[in-house]
Amino acid sequence: MNANYQHVKKSCSLLLQWGAVLAMAGALLSPAGAQQAKLVKSKDGKAVGYKDTPILPWARYHKHDPDRPLPKEVVPGAPSTQEKVGTAPSDAIVLFDGADTSQWEPNKWKIENGELEATEGDIDTKQSFGDCQLHVEWQAPDPPRGPQMNRGNSGVYFMSLYEVQISDSYTEKIYPDGSAAAIYGETPPLVNATLPPGKWQTYDIIFTAPVFEDDKLVKPATITMFHNGVLVHHNTVIHGPCAWRKIEPYEPHPAKQPLRLQGHGNPVRFRNIWLRPLNSPPAKPDR
Repeated sequence: MNANYQHVKKSCSLLLQWGAVLAMAGALLSPAGAQQAKLVKSKDGKAVGYKDTPILPWARYHKHDPDRPLPKEVVPGAPSTQEKVGTAPSDAIVLFDGADTSQWEPNKWKIENGELEATEGDIDTKQSFGDCQLHVEWQAPDPPRGPQMNRGNSGVYFMSLYEVQISDSYTEKIYPDGSAAAIYGETPPLVNATLPPGKWQTYDIIFTAPVFEDDKLVKPATITMFHNGVLVHHNTVIHGPCAWRKIEPYEPHPAKQPLRLQGHGNPVRFRNIWLRPLNSPPAKPDR
């Protein structure tokens, strides 16, 4: 009997402890508990949040601050397929939509069936860019054309200096830092996601420009990149201007420069090219 009594006593004690925990949780979740955290409206009356919370050191807004600027609304674009060309997001700068090259400096590249074909020389955008998101679709010739080192050969140059390689890496294997999606002469892609010649390929690239103070580099350029939807670079550092067979050091240059597509004597085709400049929002609230 004594053992049974002790067991019942212990069970009752545990039940009382759980009851206290549940009562506390109920108080926190009850309307009275919720009133301790006071919701307030933003200055423009469009949002609600809190002003009695800690200040975020990296943003200088209250945590859950209703006066923190709301993200701008953007209508997403439609993805491309092999047969159908997609569309750009509503806030993008469309660099080529199949109609003309009015966004580019005068050039000798040709437009055929809504596609831009590389012919003679490189082409540069009229506008200059720094940090950006770039979408570009390209196609290597089918059947492959030219010598091994120049099949499907082209490139995307950010700021006219920092190259992401375009190459027919499905058909031919050359040095890894010269393969498709490589930072040319520096860093191969994490994987080879190249499709066969004649198939449309997609590069989606986030580029951050280098930062200089006077003659000193304080932050190198980086890229994060998807090739045909596969991650091939993740915040990869660019060590300097891209060059063949030599290492070029950084040299100070303007914060924004044109985007360049390379003409390398191979009829690579392009379509659906668009770019979104990336401007960091201010960390300090305008009060």
